[in-house]
Amino acid sequence: MIFEFKGFIPVIDETAFVHPQATVTGNVIIGKNVYIGPGCALRGDWGQIIIEDGCNVQENCTIHMFPGKSIVLQEGAHVGHGAIVHGANLGKNCLIGMNAVLMDDAEIGDESIIGALSFVSAKMKIPKRSLVVGNPAKIIKEVTDEMIEWKTKGTQLYQALPKECHETLREVEPLRKIEANRPSQDSLYDTWESIKNDKG
Repeated sequence: MIFEFKGFIPVIDETAFVHPQATVTGNVIIGKNVYIGPGCALRGDWGQIIIEDGCNVQENCTIHMFPGKSIVLQEGAHVGHGAIVHGANLGKNCLIGMNAVLMDDAEIGDESIIGALSFVSAKMKIPKRSLVVGNPAKIIKEVTDEMIEWKTKGTQLYQALPKECHETLREVEPLRKIEANRPSQDSLYDTWESIKNDKG
């Protein structure tokens, strides 16, 4: 659902996919090949939200801010299921783990990884390529080339997903029985296996 607020209408590139069960309000700019999953709330009512090309914001995420603030998710940022980004800025190709919480004026450096369930406090500055975990969040080491390669390949799956959703996603009535020729999803599994194997 896409809503105008105080004259601000969201701008969404035609290659992006915003699930019909997501809510995008006001001054939100969404770039190319962005995936916004069902249950997401992107509230650009009190400030601007910019989601650059190739980002993904997965199911049940919330992006908002204090009044007068604007935030940016830079190119390739990857926001896992259930995460909350409240007034934080995300660097290029970073990974925000599932159910992490990022508070106001936090700065996440390029290619950093924030672990699942981590709590990043307000105004925390995380240098690029940092691995961050815990509540409160702490930097535990530098992200390796192998970790970034794994993250980047995972994000590439999400960058392909908007096109696949535009082409194949449709509302249907459920089947009542499994069809005899039901296809497998081995190709997706093989892709993920190859990512894990490349990671070593």
